[in-house]
Amino acid sequence: MSLKHKIFYKKFDSLSRKEIHDLFLLRSEVFVVEQNCVYQDIDGKDEKAEHVLVKKNNKIIAYARVLMDSDPNYILIGRIVVSKKERGNSLGSYLIDFIIKKIHEVKPTRLIKISAQAHLEKFYKAHGFKKTSNIYLEDGIPHISMILG
Repeated sequence: MSLKHKIFYKKFDSLSRKEIHDLFLLRSEVFVVEQNCVYQDIDGKDEKAEHVLVKKNNKIIAYARVLMDSDPNYILIGRIVVSKKERGNSLGSYLIDFIIKKIHEVKPTRLIKISAQAHLEKFYKAHGFKKTSNIYLEDGIPHISMILG
């Protein structure tokens, strides 16, 4: 990544009001508008999550959240998103690699679980994830469960 990109790993209470606004804006731009999927994005989990922000020129261009699962053997990564303008230059890989490394530093015995959009299976497999379910619909979009560990 270039020097213009900075990555941050923050608890909800450490996020600025602008960061909260901008991460919800990015999630809405991609998941609601671009993917034409009306769903309840603000689901009550953000306050308990840790948030990974990739910024360029102080603007959030990629994001994911990290949550503890109800099963203590797992950590969940969700709401993984890259701005449409920033796709195609390995930013998604940069984000996922950073999160995996961070989780392994903090909770090395935990397995990492994701609910991936089915068309991204190859991308996540390239990062070591294994498919653990058949395709299912989540908010009308085909998904698969995947685990790393």
